[in-house]
Amino acid sequence: MKRFCKYPVAVLLAGLTVVPAFAGNEDRAGQAGATQLLINPWARSSGWMGANSSCAKGLESMYLNVAGTAFTRKTELLFSRTKWLGGTDIFINSFGFTQRVGSSGALGLGIMSMDFGDIQITTTEIPEGGIGYYSPQFINMGLSYAKGFSENIYGGINFKVISEAISDVAARGVALDAGIQYVTGPTDNIHFGIALKNVGPRMRYRGDGLAFRTPMPADPTGKTYTAENRSAEFELPSLLNVGGAYDFYFSKDSTTMKNHRVTAAANFTSNSFGKNQYQVGAEYGFKNYLMVRAGYLYEEGITSSEDRTTVFTGPSLGFSLELPFGEDKKSSFALDYSYRFTNPFDGTHSFGARINL
Repeated sequence: MKRFCKYPVAVLLAGLTVVPAFAGNEDRAGQAGATQLLINPWARSSGWMGANSSCAKGLESMYLNVAGTAFTRKTELLFSRTKWLGGTDIFINSFGFTQRVGSSGALGLGIMSMDFGDIQITTTEIPEGGIGYYSPQFINMGLSYAKGFSENIYGGINFKVISEAISDVAARGVALDAGIQYVTGPTDNIHFGIALKNVGPRMRYRGDGLAFRTPMPADPTGKTYTAENRSAEFELPSLLNVGGAYDFYFSKDSTTMKNHRVTAAANFTSNSFGKNQYQVGAEYGFKNYLMVRAGYLYEEGITSSEDRTTVFTGPSLGFSLELPFGEDKKSSFALDYSYRFTNPFDGTHSFGARINL
């Protein structure tokens, strides 16, 4: 183990160069549904642009790598509100909590809801609207369990329920996430992680909104009957995350060696229905009070306005302020913020508040 720890950066880079063998499938781009599963609703981890999948801890790791929820100390409550693609009036509200169970396990519950506002109802006869409004409801709910199997290995599983609905049409489905995190090094400063996400059966839209009245053929009385259109089934946007991270501590005094920390992280995402993505990020932390982070996402064509197939242009920024409280100062209240650059639209802002007990 000591020999391995002498060359952490080399091992991390070597591992990430092998990962591209899990190639995505660009030919299937656009064929998956329920793509809101690909949206990170949390303010802290989105500031990394998802690069921290191997070192994410607590409730936010339910999105990147569910194994990280096993690091919950006791109880964590988290609230987040995201202004999605500024100018679209779309907001994402998220809430969740994790609870320590036994000596090494943790249960988690996370809920994400998208608010599209009120949209005018239009028809082929009345394309201008003016006959009312409707509001789509997109909700993802996850129930997770994670456990530390040793001082180095942590694993978890997340069962998700997906719902997309308007008043008369809905699609509902289920999906499964699973992940493993490995921690090693002289101060537990080397992190590796792998996570499989959004694996589940196909979904389909059903409801009265797909039915219509039509005259019965060859019936002179003009009677009508109800016909129903069947929507096509669609796949879930499954993907694979593989990442690594390394914590650098800077201090001359060994008793305060964790006062200043810089974490470098990288992640590779293999998308089953799109381009492969590479994320890199870094975070500076002063004790547990202040954290500043930045990230960058790369995929083929992202630097060209003509070839880019994602609204994101790559960079992201974020910070966290954390205030300890309680007699032992181990509990804390934190505020998180992140900004993801986009083109078009005016970027994506995320605000979060968390309580660690």
